Order: sequence, then structure tokens, then C-alpha cells
Amino acid sequence: MADRLAALSAGLAELGCEALLIVARTAQDPDLAPFVGAAHLGECQLVAPRDGPAHLAYLTPMERDEAASTGLALLTPEALDLTRWASEATEPAEHMARVARKALQLAGVVPGRLALAGHGQAGVIAGACHQLAKEGWTIVPGNSLVLALRKRKTAAELASLRAAAAATCAAMRRMAELLSAAFVQDDHTLRLEGEALRVARLRDEVARVLAGFGLEQPKGNIIAPAEEGGVPHSTGTPDRILCAGESLIVDLFPHAGMWADCTRTFCVGTLPEPLARAWTAVRDALETAYLRSALGAHGWDIQETICAHFDQRGYPTPISSPGTTIGYVHNLGHGVGFDLHEPPIFKKNSGAEGVLRVGDVFTLEPGLYDPTPGTGYGVRLEDLVWLGPEGPESLTPLPYEIDPRGWSGAVDRGFSGRR
Repeated sequence: MADRLAALSAGLAELGCEALLIVARTAQDPDLAPFVGAAHLGECQLVAPRDGPAHLAYLTPMERDEAASTGLALLTPEALDLTRWASEATEPAEHMARVARKALQLAGVVPGRLALAGHGQAGVIAGACHQLAKEGWTIVPGNSLVLALRKRKTAAELASLRAAAAATCAAMRRMAELLSAAFVQDDHTLRLEGEALRVARLRDEVARVLAGFGLEQPKGNIIAPAEEGGVPHSTGTPDRILCAGESLIVDLFPHAGMWADCTRTFCVGTLPEPLARAWTAVRDALETAYLRSALGAHGWDIQETICAHFDQRGYPTPISSPGTTIGYVHNLGHGVGFDLHEPPIFKKNSGAEGVLRVGDVFTLEPGLYDPTPGTGYGVRLEDLVWLGPEGPESLTPLPYEIDPRGWSGAVDRGFSGRR
């Protein structure tokens, strides 16, 4: 925390701001969570002066113990005068502005330039900012400042990411186990335990396994067969019956304090030649991405390398065919942590957000897609990666085999940049 606050002070000085104000509907707000840890709080605000300790304003006495667990200087409901306001029917924007005004005053911050971060109702935040502006505050965006602070994960945050990733691996292994046990009927559909195997059955099993580890899926998951998987963010039709010889993308991204993210592609039975060729190209692309993921590397440079890899194999890419919906259609990866998508990023002209540094956690997820009905497929292999002092380490070291039977007895493994 001390390192983050020191970096925050430097960032505020660069912006010419007196303080950072984070407004949040809960302590799980990804901008606030790096400062408050696992505390369970409702609506709250954080004031971090450029010079001086950060203060947490919590709004109900029922949360006093949770607030105290953060170790931050506290601004209690009494200190914020919330009891005196209770009888007044204030609008949400006025309420937010009152809390911010009092919290800033108690933290010793006088009107001036103020960096604003956090998430909430856009209209309420805009209204509160309008009121603060009339009192001499100049509000500037502060989300990018917080994103930069939380890019490098602490030891505790990495441990939480490892736990989430381990649970994700358990759920993925369960998918391979069920698919391996499926029976292929004469019409090529799959049956399991006397019933047609549908997407919904696999989705229920994922939820059961992850719940056993205490993880939730607030953004769902992707279990998408054949041409449905050929559109990267299609989640998969629950009633769809799975068939032999078709691709099945399983992309899991659960949450428990920190997020995890991992994808594997399966096929039961004989692989059609286009699917086999695509899977080989994607697997080789992932290994190449690992080798390029070194300290100081730029995400966009790695993206260009992967595009060249697919170009040489005859697949369209965002560079060779901008806007393509067939072939390689997306960026190589994204940071993961307090949010499912955060720095580092793999986009062009991304500046410091696109540079890989020790302590970063990010995905590598090359993929190939063909959404053609009847013959389409989707192939994506995605690992969650921590960039340590010795190079990239997979936090999801699962087999890559597309045949789920190849997972039986296989030890956890994964590509590594260490040589």
C-alpha cells in the first residue's frame, strides 16, 4: 500500500491535482478495491491527498468494523454530519456532493484541481461534480491514474489471483471429464448419462464446481459450439445439443475478489481438417506469444507478431484485413485483476499501459474463427499469465489438447517464457 500511495502522490503532482477522490457504490469497485482490500462496504468514498494519508468515508455505523479492517484513516458517519442530514430529503447528487465536500475538508484538502475516479450512476456523479465546481473545484479524470497504480499486483493480490485461477482450472478439467465420457450417437450428437448433452448441462457443472471454491460468475461464461463459437463473444445457446466433430469453446472468467480468465477448445471425435489446421496454428501462436512476453515488451508489438504468424498461414487478421470477422479478429490479450479487462493492453498507441512490467497479470489468447453455419468453428486458447522476474508464468497450466480424452491423467503444464 505504501508503494501505491507514493506512486499516487507522484501521479497527482503530474496532473497538478490536490487529491484523488474515488466515489464507489461498494468497496468492490475496481478503482477502490486496491485501497480497501476485502472489506465489505456499501456506498463509500476515498480521499487521498497528494501529501498526507488517505481517508475512507463510510456512510453507516453498521460498517464500522469493516471500515476499520482497511487500516485507513476513517471518516465516520458522525464526522460527516450524516445524522444531521438524515431528516433532509436530498437528491442523490446533492448527497454525494455533501459527503465529498465534508470528506475533503476533513482530509485537509482545499478547493482546487481534483482527480475523480470510481464508478456509479453517471447522472448522479455529473450532478455532484457540477455542485463541487460551483464551490471552486476543478474536476479532472482520475481513472487512468488508478489503473496505472493497480497494474502491478502485490503479493496478496497475486495469491488471490492464483486461487481464482486454480478454481477455474478445476472447472475446466471437469469439462474435459464430462466430454470424455460422452457417447456419440449414430446422428453424431453426444449423449451423457442417458440424455442428450446440451450446453446447459456443462454450464450447470461449471457453476457447481466454481461455487465449491467460493467463486461467482457475475459476467457469465462462454460455452459455444461450432459456428456459435465462431463469433468470439457469443455465449452459446443453452439448449444446443453438442455434436461430434465440432469445436467447443469453453471460456471461464469467474470472480472472488480478483478475476480469473481461461479458455480451452474441445472437439469430441474426428477433427475436420479446417478445425485441426486452425487449432495447430492457434497453439503455435500461443507459444510464440509466451516467448515474446518479456519485461519491457510492448503488447502491440506482440500482437503484430501474432498477426504475421496467422498471415503466413493464410488467415485474415486485423492488420491485413481491418474489420474482418473471419480468421484472427481481436487483440492478443488484456490485463486481469480487480477488473476483467484492465492494463496492460495490447492495442496500438497504448503508451505506458501497453508495456509489460514485472508484476503484471494478463491473458494471452490467440484465436481463429469461422462463423459459417454448418461448417463454422471457433478455436481459442487462453492462459492467465503472471510476468515474474524470471519471465512469464502460466497461472492456468492446463493441457492444450483439443481431444478431451487427452486430458485424462495429464499433468498441469503450459508454455513458459523461461529458457
